[in-house]
Amino acid sequence: MLSFLVRHSLPFMFLFALMGFVFPSISLTVFPYLPLVLFSLMTLTLLGMKQSELLKRLSQARVWRYAALHAFFFMGLATILAWVFSLTADLLLAILAVAATGSLFATPAIVKALGFDNIEAMAMTIATTLLLPITVSVALLSAPLNELGLDWGSYFARLIIFIFGPMVFSFLVHAYCPTAPLNRLLLKISPYTILLVFAFPLGLVGSFRLMFDADPMMALGYFVIAVALCVVFFVTTFLVFRKQGIEIALTAAITSGNRNVLLTYSVAGVLLGPAFLPLAGALQIPTYLLPVVTRWLHKTLLK
Repeated sequence: MLSFLVRHSLPFMFLFALMGFVFPSISLTVFPYLPLVLFSLMTLTLLGMKQSELLKRLSQARVWRYAALHAFFFMGLATILAWVFSLTADLLLAILAVAATGSLFATPAIVKALGFDNIEAMAMTIATTLLLPITVSVALLSAPLNELGLDWGSYFARLIIFIFGPMVFSFLVHAYCPTAPLNRLLLKISPYTILLVFAFPLGLVGSFRLMFDADPMMALGYFVIAVALCVVFFVTTFLVFRKQGIEIALTAAITSGNRNVLLTYSVAGVLLGPAFLPLAGALQIPTYLLPVVTRWLHKTLLK
């Protein structure tokens, strides 16, 4: 059964998003455990990577150009579009926060399932997350925060836990554990790390379902915005990186389409306004359809 889920993991991610929408009680039950799942996924993913290669990728200008596009360009674009369509302040803040959000930590596992370079995706993920204090601050400046402020202590605690913690742990394991037995163990468990990704669409979509129950037309509007955001993130990034090859362009595109809204919410919380969690929930459906679309697009472009 597990092997079957691993082989068909990409469509199952989308099905789990639908499951969370159909059964909101399950989604809301899973939601509090997502930070633990996030940490476990990061640790297992990093254990399977060479730290020296990851640091080498992080030193490349291409990764940081991607990070600037991922956040600042799309935040500017979101501001322009929000002004054109006269969106409410709460919805504008939610969209800006999504644009400011770093890549989903599950992205390297998704990229690996697609057969692309997961170390490149991990470098892009870490780079965008390191920019998060700046980008979230810019997003929050668009809203009247009164005397409230960004919880920097909480952010840096999560930065250490979810990035440096797994990296240090991975380094120590690789430094002190015998190489051969460690590689055998990682070879056995590595394919199953993708199963942890199922928890994210399942646990995050519940807030969107609550909005749907209360106001279906408003929820439909949020869903249209979520789809539009995913399409703009994906297509724009693909076109920017297209000259660097199909696989790099698709890796960058799907990394841009996947947004770690859970971490952003953990950092800024209620400062993001009432529109953020429903929009984040609505994003789960198009976000987890992207891997399926990317696999099809890769095969199509190679013909």
